[in-house]
Amino acid sequence: MYKVTLIHGDGIGFEVVESSRKVIEATGIDIQWDVRKAGQNAIPEFGDVVPQSTVESILENKVALKGPLTNIVGSGQRSPNVGLRNALDLYANIRHAKHFPGVPSKWENVDIIVVREAMEDVYAGAEQMIGPDGAVAIKFITRRGTERVVRRAFEYAIANNRKKVTASVKANILKLTDGLFLKVAREVAQNYPQIEYSETIIDALCMHLVKNPFDFDVIVTENCYGDIVSDLTAGLAGGLGVGHGVNLGDGLAVFESTHGSAPRYQGLDKINPTAMILSGALMLKHLGENEKASMIYTSVQKVLKKGEIVTYDLGGSSKTSEYTNEIIRNLK
Repeated sequence: MYKVTLIHGDGIGFEVVESSRKVIEATGIDIQWDVRKAGQNAIPEFGDVVPQSTVESILENKVALKGPLTNIVGSGQRSPNVGLRNALDLYANIRHAKHFPGVPSKWENVDIIVVREAMEDVYAGAEQMIGPDGAVAIKFITRRGTERVVRRAFEYAIANNRKKVTASVKANILKLTDGLFLKVAREVAQNYPQIEYSETIIDALCMHLVKNPFDFDVIVTENCYGDIVSDLTAGLAGGLGVGHGVNLGDGLAVFESTHGSAPRYQGLDKINPTAMILSGALMLKHLGENEKASMIYTSVQKVLKKGEIVTYDLGGSSKTSEYTNEIIRNLK
């Protein structure tokens, strides 16, 4: 039996996480769910978006399945996603952009992994006002932070039979910060001669991704760039509705979808839960349950390709619950 922390999150989080949980349980795996709160729905009970009890649960269980968390601008509350990553030192945010037949997209067969450093850069939130009419954000890059995320990218490539890692920054302009990231990436790459290594400027990367996404396999980059590029690659694969991923630290793994909490769709039973279901499959693979993970992937592929019982964004009219049940029916 496995013990896993389960965080429903905000907005559509409860629906998509429950879809994922039901599909996971339908594989026959024995999981004890340790249900915890985070995000806006944690505030009434805990007064914080990242309760310490939730952090302690993940530290104990080592694995979590997490729904999307809402970051309310101007609320005075810290970002729940950033807060959780900081509390657990989840330094590598890995996002999969994989196209599935049947998903509307301009590209077919896209399959790209974006490995995003998740602790540093301007997303660390080190900002201050310079007088009443100016503001500055500090871009913070360290050798340690870069080395561990680039190493994780290469290790992930090896574990998932990938052939190439591309580092992408803006070192031609930001010569010290992005220059340090690029320098360290080159050093780390020398330890993995079995994996092809390349590098590109971040704006050129975006252009080349749109022109020919098949030139890329695993992309490793800084925090802010990675957030943007992972949405771009998700769009190439058919949208955020199929974007799945994980936050990794040393000995810790928190699995999540790429999309946000979309509160206006909460409770309507119409949202696409594919990303969360696929994140659950990634979790099973992480636990060593490769056969059960494959069952989920195969079922999702079958249902999407058939295209008869799918949600509105996938070209259908089925409810979230109906789509989830169809995936469960196709598990083998």
